[in-house]
Amino acid sequence: MGFFPFFFLSLLSLASSASRVDQKTFIVRVQHDVKPSIFTTHKHWYESSLSSVLSPSTPTQVLHVYDNVFHGFSAKLSPTEALKLQTLPHIIAVIPEQVRHVQTTRSPLFLGLKTTDSAGLLKESDFGSDLVIGVIDTGIWPERQSFNDRDLGPIPSKWKGQCVTTKDFGSSSCNKKLIGAKFFCNGYEATNGKMNETSEFRSPRDSDGHGTHTASIAAGRYVFPASTLGYAKGVAAGMAPKARLAAYKVCWNAGCYDSDILAAFDAAVADGVDVISLSVGGVVVPYYLDAIAIGAFGAADKGIFVSASAGNGGPGGLSVTNVAPWVATVGAGTIDRDFPADVKLGNGKVVPGVSVYNGPGLSPGRMYPLVYAGTGGGDGYSSSLCMEGSLDPDFVKGKLVLCDRGINSRAAKGEVVKKAGGIGMILANGVFDGEGLVADCHVLPATAVGAANGDEIRRYIDSASKSKSPATATIVFKGTRLGVRPAPVVASFSARGPNPETPEILKPDVIAPGLNILAAWPDKVGPSGVASDKRRTEFNILSGTSMACPHVSGLAALLKAAHSEWSPAAIKSALMTTAYTVDNRGETMLDESSGNTSTVLDFGSGHVHPTKAMDPGLVYDITSMDYVDFLCNSNYTINNIQVITRRNADCSGAKRAGHIGNLNYPSFSAVFQQYGKHKMSTHFLRQVTNVGDPNSVYKVTVRPPSGTLVTVEPEQLVFRRVGQKLNFLVRVQAVAVKLSPGSTNMKSGSIVWSDGKHNVTSPLIVTMQQPL
Repeated sequence: MGFFPFFFLSLLSLASSASRVDQKTFIVRVQHDVKPSIFTTHKHWYESSLSSVLSPSTPTQVLHVYDNVFHGFSAKLSPTEALKLQTLPHIIAVIPEQVRHVQTTRSPLFLGLKTTDSAGLLKESDFGSDLVIGVIDTGIWPERQSFNDRDLGPIPSKWKGQCVTTKDFGSSSCNKKLIGAKFFCNGYEATNGKMNETSEFRSPRDSDGHGTHTASIAAGRYVFPASTLGYAKGVAAGMAPKARLAAYKVCWNAGCYDSDILAAFDAAVADGVDVISLSVGGVVVPYYLDAIAIGAFGAADKGIFVSASAGNGGPGGLSVTNVAPWVATVGAGTIDRDFPADVKLGNGKVVPGVSVYNGPGLSPGRMYPLVYAGTGGGDGYSSSLCMEGSLDPDFVKGKLVLCDRGINSRAAKGEVVKKAGGIGMILANGVFDGEGLVADCHVLPATAVGAANGDEIRRYIDSASKSKSPATATIVFKGTRLGVRPAPVVASFSARGPNPETPEILKPDVIAPGLNILAAWPDKVGPSGVASDKRRTEFNILSGTSMACPHVSGLAALLKAAHSEWSPAAIKSALMTTAYTVDNRGETMLDESSGNTSTVLDFGSGHVHPTKAMDPGLVYDITSMDYVDFLCNSNYTINNIQVITRRNADCSGAKRAGHIGNLNYPSFSAVFQQYGKHKMSTHFLRQVTNVGDPNSVYKVTVRPPSGTLVTVEPEQLVFRRVGQKLNFLVRVQAVAVKLSPGSTNMKSGSIVWSDGKHNVTSPLIVTMQQPL
């Protein structure tokens, strides 16, 4: 289970042969207002359109019909049929489907949210009890205490959703807390055939654990005592403990299919959710080919806040996913709690590691023989990774085994060592993982160490093998440690900018707690996620941007409860302009993978600060028409734009908006191509809305990126009333720097508006690119 990696799948090729087996699912955008009157329903019309391109012997099957965030349907087609369908006059686009994959006791306290907080965010919003958070994920385990409905008032009257009941999800599964539950599997089954109901539930019930975990982070009730195998003891609570939940299950054993994800967005909007939380991602494609971006636009257009995980492809650059500007893209940070489990080597050295293991331990004071899996004969590569069947039992029996991280899941490596007779495991990061550590619920005594420490242990094993005394070691489990400094730190795995689709929009937007987060867990799944793990736990500790995203979804619900008039863009602006970039030592946050200072490409605007986001002073608001101008200035065709926005786009006004960077975004990103020019300049137009105090004067402070000249006009904004909007202009001048062809240089600064009470902070990033 580990990280829920976001696998990368190439777009389905339209060029392959047109045999029946070669059918793929396509999502079809239809011009909605031209339905001939002879058809009673849209579905009837869609089926007729389909049968006109299919051969007579082929059954016509519409997988899903979309009415809210998208107009159209999905169906299985051969590439030839897809091309034929595209020629029909009322068909706007035919989009190939992609497959996506899924990517707490301490975080509310670390974020400054407390139950007894009389003046803060939780109090003002009555904990968000009128708001509904829709979680699009692997389903939910409804019996968990995190989803109890004690002391909750009646279900909000605006709610139109329902709970789909099945043999394993009875009518009592829902209550006043979990008020909606649906599942979408037509797209999954169209590609994979009928699901195996012995290994997953054909219902909203969660057979994976990921969806239960994310839902309880967003809106779990207070549960005491909460812990995983005795670690992280305390009170478990979600961000918005009184908000209502609706679960939309779209992820199955083989992944999450676009046609099902779009159907879930469509249902969530019709049902009346206020916030959508999506901890799912995949490859970045243009927005008009991206079902998540399309679904999210339809939701944002209806006033629904959408947050999505940035992806777990870090620490490399350009790894961020879910990058549309109308989505809040959330990276992951650490909190001030960890689970130390150190390796003590026979030469007396102690190497730090982390683990959540509570089974029969290693005998205290006893040293065990230590071996590196990669030197045990056989195929050195697969044995070094402790892959299934790669270890020689004679080599590892009764020993501590060092395994390299990569390919198979971290917990699965432990199972391989255990099966081969090993007594324990040390899991070493590879160079690319750096020093970032993740604590797992291992099935045998095990701990994880960073890349440099892994090298040190290998060197010790190597030198000991050449001497008379063979290598020995033990693992010392130290339980839970609180008050860790520094924190937060940007998690190694957290996906990084720049934004591969639109470099002028800085992504990720913010980071939130995502490392070793404790939240609810289903009954039929062991905490390690390994099939042979028969342990059962009410809570589990997981890591990933999947865990960071629902923190922001829950916070958005609290902000919406306190400020019902705020748009999704205003809520995102409040979270971004009040985020912080210094850790609990008072220094700029570090990057866990390298130990060096992190940058805006790692954390975006910074780490969310809920109490400050309640009262941001000013917000950068954005309307749907602003996004249309943005798409026009992205050089999308009218047709492409219509696919995303469901409206006839008029790009004549976009030129007035100037360029793509003029979207009223709360961060600034200037990208310069150095075509032999010495001086380059650009400008940004912005408008801020006063949501603070009447009669307030904001003065600007500019910290220009090094080597640039940045001016802001005017330098002061005088607001007479709340709700008033004022404009300002930012000019950025940069001088060419020496770069080799194809390379880039990135410098960051900031623009801060302050009235003495509020600081409205925006990062400013200047990128110089040397063309090839």
